[in-house]
Amino acid sequence: MDKKLLPFALQDVPRYTSYPTAVQFQPDFPGVTADQWLTRLSPEASLSVYVHIPFCRQLCWYCGCHTSVPNSYDRAARYVEHLIRDIERSAGLLNGRKGRVKHFHFGGGTPTYLDDMHIAEILAAVDKGFGLASGAEVALESDPRTLTRERARVLSGLGFNRISFGVQDFATPVQMKINRLQTYGLVASATEFLRAAGFKAVNFDLMYGLPAQTVESVARTARQAAELQPDRIAVFGYAHVPWFKKHQKMIDEAELPGVAERYHQAVTIEEELCGAGYAAIGLDHFALPHDELTIAAGNRALRRNFQGYTTDVADALLSFGASAIGEFPQGFVQSARDTLQWSGAIARGESPVTRGLSITEEDRMRAAIIERLMCDLSVDYAKIAARHGFGLEGFADVPDKLLPAIGAGLATLDGTRVAVVPRHRLFLRTVATVFDTHFVSVPNRHAKAV
Repeated sequence: MDKKLLPFALQDVPRYTSYPTAVQFQPDFPGVTADQWLTRLSPEASLSVYVHIPFCRQLCWYCGCHTSVPNSYDRAARYVEHLIRDIERSAGLLNGRKGRVKHFHFGGGTPTYLDDMHIAEILAAVDKGFGLASGAEVALESDPRTLTRERARVLSGLGFNRISFGVQDFATPVQMKINRLQTYGLVASATEFLRAAGFKAVNFDLMYGLPAQTVESVARTARQAAELQPDRIAVFGYAHVPWFKKHQKMIDEAELPGVAERYHQAVTIEEELCGAGYAAIGLDHFALPHDELTIAAGNRALRRNFQGYTTDVADALLSFGASAIGEFPQGFVQSARDTLQWSGAIARGESPVTRGLSITEEDRMRAAIIERLMCDLSVDYAKIAARHGFGLEGFADVPDKLLPAIGAGLATLDGTRVAVVPRHRLFLRTVATVFDTHFVSVPNRHAKAV
């Protein structure tokens, strides 16, 4: 690792799945405001729906998601009851034409912790309340260890057509350190079950920076993953935050690779996947040539939201479940993280939203700049500013802010066009902070750049 890159690799920077980022959301945000934003949507608005299921069969030590292991399935069943009530309540507020949901995503946790009946009930409630559009992407996350051939058929029969697996690493020593034992053969079988059942797309998640990982082991995992030909592969760096996620204390910090090793692991995975025919997409995604992400990236039509890189161009993202984040033209909303607080509000017939943020015209303009940079690796900030009715007054400091990145060979500046050198895409988030007027460098607030 070039020593000039080290200071940038160690920076705590946002992931920019939104702008402003979630750390800017205001506490005690009125749930009634979220309801008002919903009612003000155009009847013709296109929609995305995200449903959060905060349960897993067991905890993986690396996990940073909002999830837990219930002491009985009854807790999950009660959660589903409240979830459906909130979907029905929200649908009653939106006087829109049905059939406008273009993307539906089941996240977590592990949504397939729920039994098939409850998954079907949730999907039916969304379809009845808002209407799934013809040809909609209906996706969910799953644990390959619990997927059978029959369950793959059931999920396909319910209408799901894309699925994501948390593979992370195929090496047994790594899996033992992170409490996630799943062999290559198991994942290969689960992938085959899905394709035989008619799923149009399978996604894998891989990680670097885990205990017992080496450059050689992640290269092997990347090759094995590519052999199974998932349509998309997302590659994330492990964020060790035991003060925030208590179960991460089960991972010995002394066994984690250092920043230079993490960098080489990430670069090695990229080299292996690109060598296997995958296109590098944005910061950390890889996709096969036929995939919609690859096509959108080639057309500079790629988007970025709370699910990562996407082709979703919906007017609003409706979110359901504890901690779920939604987006409206006016701003962002987030439901209570605590399931008791969340379910209590729903039981009273109220919105479970407790955090949120109204955005300004300048926020929208800067969000557009950051999104294009994160998606295209380059952006002409003057053109986007002008499109939003802004001049260059607010960007006088951009050249000076970019100087360190330019000096390190990470970025270039040509007039008002900023570009990140493709081989340094890992540092996209660092360059994006130049346009973030809310950003303050605070230790442990965000994940490390690498």
